[in-house]
Amino acid sequence: MENIKENKIGTAPIPKLLFSISVPIIISMLVQALYNIVDSVFVARFDPNAGTGALTLAFPIQNLIIAVSVGLAVGMNALLSRSLGEKNREKATLIAGQGFFLAFCGYLLFLVFGLFLVKPFVGGQVTEGTLHYEYAYEYISIVSVGSIGIFIQVVSERLLQSTGKSMLSMTTQLSGAIVNIILDPILIFGMFGLPEMGVRGAAIATVIGQFVSAAVGVALNVCFNKEIKILIKNFLPKAKLIRDMLVIGIPSIIMQAIGSVMTYSLNNILLGFSEEALNAFGVYFKLQSFVFMPIFGLNSGMVPIIAYNYGAKATNRVKKTMRLAMISAVAYMAFGMLIFQLIPGALLSIFNAGEELLAVGKSALRIISTCFPFAGVSIICSSTCQALGKSIYSLYLSAARQLIILIPSAYLLALLGQVNLVWLSFPIAEIVALVLAIIFARYVLKKTMGHYKDAPHEANAPKEV
Repeated sequence: MENIKENKIGTAPIPKLLFSISVPIIISMLVQALYNIVDSVFVARFDPNAGTGALTLAFPIQNLIIAVSVGLAVGMNALLSRSLGEKNREKATLIAGQGFFLAFCGYLLFLVFGLFLVKPFVGGQVTEGTLHYEYAYEYISIVSVGSIGIFIQVVSERLLQSTGKSMLSMTTQLSGAIVNIILDPILIFGMFGLPEMGVRGAAIATVIGQFVSAAVGVALNVCFNKEIKILIKNFLPKAKLIRDMLVIGIPSIIMQAIGSVMTYSLNNILLGFSEEALNAFGVYFKLQSFVFMPIFGLNSGMVPIIAYNYGAKATNRVKKTMRLAMISAVAYMAFGMLIFQLIPGALLSIFNAGEELLAVGKSALRIISTCFPFAGVSIICSSTCQALGKSIYSLYLSAARQLIILIPSAYLLALLGQVNLVWLSFPIAEIVALVLAIIFARYVLKKTMGHYKDAPHEANAPKEV
């Protein structure tokens, strides 16, 4: 094992450490949320009805691509941070190579889907030949076949985050986001001599942005991430490491993929009411990213801190990190809820909403947002379980929230014939998830770190301000 200089993740004061790592990631994720909204805003102006609806129909697949790319990277991130905490740089470098191998495997799945399975997926929601169908088919096909960019991008970002280089990670994501924002109106409406491509142009802009982020991410790791080397020889699969990464990553993939099942199911339920109900749901998901993305950024800063200090047996630092992250998450989510309650009409107007969409959307935003603070607690508890190598509890939590509670509740409430009742399924599911999240987190903390309570090395740890 190679001795290396103590990483700041094991020594810096927790408040300064958590926010110094998280804030750049949060900023980059807010930009990510911004360009997702810009995508939808331009598409809504190209076609307010079918364009918005098509992106809503495409959302389950986009979410699934992110679920697989991030889930595979979660397994790499947790093992890599733990190895750095144990001062084993050689193993950390090997894990990085395995992360790229798994990313390529994940991409192959969506390449096959994009080439052969998009038609039955879209046809299961809307009738072939309609504008909704044509737009959704074009968009999904392009983002699926071109998804190699986001897989490489996510791995590159997580490598930088694992070693505390959040500013570089932010640069990786910002580069692609800015390119996407610039290209969206050019390709959608046809500017500077280019043809008008509509929804297809939005998809192409997204893919180009992801490729730019991937290239920047790899370059930054090669040039500046001295704790980890990207070596081609480490891309060859190592069965034990792949297995260990998948044990952590697969529950995360399933957990996030459950969101795709949820949105696909709700799309079908809401289409039974009206296209405005479907569009209101799609607009909500774009807007709520401004609330949830920063919390996911906070998680991205929290997970390597917890994993590293768990590897170093620094129990108090693990608990302090979790406590601070939870307080911060709940405070921000409460602020997000307040915005949704006070100005839902203004938020919907961003998407060129007509009177019918405004009527449905205002109720949707106000009802669903009541669950935001509960979600803040659940997300932090879930990510703590992942960082401590107990991702299965995160899976249980996600399944309970989105499959066992939310979808059946939405279906039963839809039978009453009022779309506003369907939105109540969100706070109902989140309250149940809150109770489970607290129970799971307490159990995992006790099981994984109970025997570290009096770890002797913590007595000599640097005092935190």
